[in-house]
Amino acid sequence: MVRLALAVALALTVTAAEAAVRIKDIANLKGVRDNQIIGYGLVIGLKGTGDTLRNAPFTEQSLQSMLDNMGINVRGTALRTRNVAAVVVTADLPPFASRGSRIDVAISSMGDASSLTGGTLVMTPLRGADGEVYAVAQGAIAVGGYAIEGQAQTVSQGTPTAGRIPSGGLIEREVQGRFYEMESLVLELKNPDFVTATRILDAINQFGNGRYRARVAFERDYRTIILSRPRSVAPVRFIAEIGELMVEPDTPARVVVDERTGTVVIGRNVQISTVAVTHGNLSVRITEVPQVSQPGPFSRGQTVVTPQTFIEANEPGAQVAILRGTDLQRLVRGLNQIGLKPSGIIAILQAIKSAGALQADLVIQ
Repeated sequence: MVRLALAVALALTVTAAEAAVRIKDIANLKGVRDNQIIGYGLVIGLKGTGDTLRNAPFTEQSLQSMLDNMGINVRGTALRTRNVAAVVVTADLPPFASRGSRIDVAISSMGDASSLTGGTLVMTPLRGADGEVYAVAQGAIAVGGYAIEGQAQTVSQGTPTAGRIPSGGLIEREVQGRFYEMESLVLELKNPDFVTATRILDAINQFGNGRYRARVAFERDYRTIILSRPRSVAPVRFIAEIGELMVEPDTPARVVVDERTGTVVIGRNVQISTVAVTHGNLSVRITEVPQVSQPGPFSRGQTVVTPQTFIEANEPGAQVAILRGTDLQRLVRGLNQIGLKPSGIIAILQAIKSAGALQADLVIQ
C-alpha cells in the first residue's frame, strides 16, 4: 500500500515537471522588442530573369538614378537589360543592437522578374517607422526555389522571386535607450491568464525570499507583473535568474476549428457533458444520359436529343455514440468511435456547443 502511494505520488510529480516551463518562454520583458525596418533596392547579376523595363518603369528609373550617382549619364537612352530587378528589403532590428552588428534580411521582388537566383543586392538603406536609416543591406541572395522555362513547358519549385541574405544587413544607427537605463522591469504574459500570473508571482517571490531575503514581484493585473530589482544585483543577472524559474502555465478550455483546412485542435481541459451523438451522410448522385431520336428512312422528320436523368440517393446507416469527455483522452476516444472525417467532427462539435454540452470556448477560424 505504501509502495502504491509512493508510485502514484512519483507519477504526479513527473507529470507536473513535464508540464512546467521556464518563465522566459511564457513572458516577455516589456520594452525589449524588435523593430521592423524596410528599404527599396535593386538586384543585379540575374541571367535574363529580371524585370522587363517596359513593364516595370520604376526599375528603369531606379537603374538610371543609380548610374547617375556613379557618374554615368544614361538619360534619354532606352535601356533593355533583363539582368536587373526591383526588390523590397525587410528586416527586424533586434533590441539593444550596437552599431556594426549584422542581421538577416529578406528580399522580395516587386516587378515581373521570374527569378532572383544568382542575383546580388546593391547597397540598400533600411529605414524605420520614423524615417531614419538604421541599417544598410548588400550581398548575394540565397533563393529557396527555382524556375526553368522552355518553349512549351515550365518547371518551378518554391518561390524563386523571394530570398534571404544571411547577415546581409549592417546596423548603422542604434535605437535609443539602454537596458540598464530602464526605470521599471515589467513582465508581460504571452497568453494572459489569472492563474498563470499568480503562479509566476509566487515562483518569483519564493526565489526572492530565499536569494535576496525580500519580495521582488508584485502583480498589476492578469497580464503584467512588476519586478523590483535589488540594488546589489545587475539587471541582466536578475532577469536571467528569474527567466530560468519553472512554472506550470494554465490554459483555458478551448477548441479551435479551421474549416478551410479541416483542422481541429482540442485543449487539454476541454470537457463534454454526457450527450448522445449520431451523424449520417446523405449522398445524392445525378446522372445525365441523353438519347438521340432519329426519324425513319425517307421521312421529313428531324433528329432530336431526348434528355434522360437518373437520380440515386443513398444515406448509409449512422452509429449512435455516447460522448462523455472527462479528459482529453476519453473525448478523442469517443470521437474516434464514430469514425468521422474532420468535416464531420467539426459539425458535431458545433452541434454539441449549440446543445450546451461543450464546456469550452469554440473558436472558428
